[in-house]
Amino acid sequence: MVPELSVNAQDGAVPDSLVVVSNREPYSHERDDDGEIRVQSAAGGLTSALDPVMQSRGGTWVAWGSGDADMAVAEEGMIEVPPSAPTYDLKRVPLSDAAVQGYYYGYANQVLWPLCHEDTGRMWAEPAYWDQYRAVNEQFAEAVDTVADAGQPVWFQDYHLALAPRAVRERRPDATLLQFWHIPWPAPSVFRHCPHSDVLLDGLLACDVIGFHTAAYAEQFLHCVDRAFPAATIDTDSGTVVRGGDRTQVVANPLGIDVEAVRDRARTADVASIRDTVLGGSRSDPSIRLALGVERLDYSKGIPERIEALAHLWERRPDLRGAFTYVQKASRTREGIAAYRRYRADVVDAIERVNDRFGTVDWQPIVYTEANLDNETLAGLYRAADVAVVTPHRDGMNLVAHEYPAACVDGDGSLVLSELAGAATHLDGTLTVNPHDINAIADAIERALELGEAETSDRLTRLKHSVEALDSSQWVARQFSAGQSL
Repeated sequence: MVPELSVNAQDGAVPDSLVVVSNREPYSHERDDDGEIRVQSAAGGLTSALDPVMQSRGGTWVAWGSGDADMAVAEEGMIEVPPSAPTYDLKRVPLSDAAVQGYYYGYANQVLWPLCHEDTGRMWAEPAYWDQYRAVNEQFAEAVDTVADAGQPVWFQDYHLALAPRAVRERRPDATLLQFWHIPWPAPSVFRHCPHSDVLLDGLLACDVIGFHTAAYAEQFLHCVDRAFPAATIDTDSGTVVRGGDRTQVVANPLGIDVEAVRDRARTADVASIRDTVLGGSRSDPSIRLALGVERLDYSKGIPERIEALAHLWERRPDLRGAFTYVQKASRTREGIAAYRRYRADVVDAIERVNDRFGTVDWQPIVYTEANLDNETLAGLYRAADVAVVTPHRDGMNLVAHEYPAACVDGDGSLVLSELAGAATHLDGTLTVNPHDINAIADAIERALELGEAETSDRLTRLKHSVEALDSSQWVARQFSAGQSL
């Protein structure tokens, strides 16, 4: 089994300047309804982990210029960020509508995303998607070549850019290249469904270091390489691949969160006000407990099974009707893909059916919101919840599972977690379930609501220790420490 990197990596492993390459940009410029240009900061684990590093170390972040005013404010695609106090450069890659449809909505999210989440029935390998994916990866490689200084490491992020490392390596044979794959890596029997599997592997193996969230994902990657390239020399115990004279180090390096930042936001949150805002004043009786789910409207997240589990629970336990409300905080995503639009409609319909079946004049079983909650409000909502339910079918890590216990600053709170999320490998103290087992999910929510004070405290303490051990401040240092051993 590929070993997990030490959590005690030194900050000195991080270079003084680097190039980060990702699909999503850390800051975008958008026009509002009045035509005024406003800056938006991206949310998510990638940005929260890498933006502080880039601010302290400097360098260039290369990303798709997705904002409608991005290129208008950039000079030859370059702009200094953060806008308030610039410390590094952002190189924006402009993409045509056809490129976005083929590369992003097409190949990345209708081939690689379902493939890596082992849902091959949703794959659609339209030839034009592959053409655009290759062309856009080449665009990113060209952008990197224009901004990277000699000796400056280049760190690619995620499944959008599997081919770009090889394209950069051909331009810069001596460059130090790294990649982090933020979603699961599938078993060889699943990966072989991809018609371009060998080309994708070749692109990734141009890197000196490839990181995954778990040792299991890293090992499955090595098995895929072994099947595709029998002449390669693979050492699973050390996580190394030698092929054609090149050596690639494959590592398990779980991404966590900025624990103290989440705690600070939770401590200062006005929980009563947040509860009123999310639930609506007439439904925010403080005696009614809260269960909470927070995720994008992606079919991998297991929301329909969770809703059905809640219905099963309220059916068999009438005494729990009115005792707790489930809040589903959802975010629309990839609405350019019909499957995502249908998924959202199915989720909304399922919630309405449960509310019609069990709701009363004084109590709504499920509160559904797509409101854009800022980090402070979200931390307060975590703190208000007695139970968080995180039950994806498959997930690379799932940082909600990290954020929730960090925000439980009052010493209570229970986490129901899918055993198929990467977080389940690293977090101790969860109530773990199979995300397809509706009865098991119902049982776990019921148990979480009825745990005694001592067990709740013990589980939460273990959870917090697990989350602290994976603080995002160490993630970058661990990745570069692996590169220093080459």
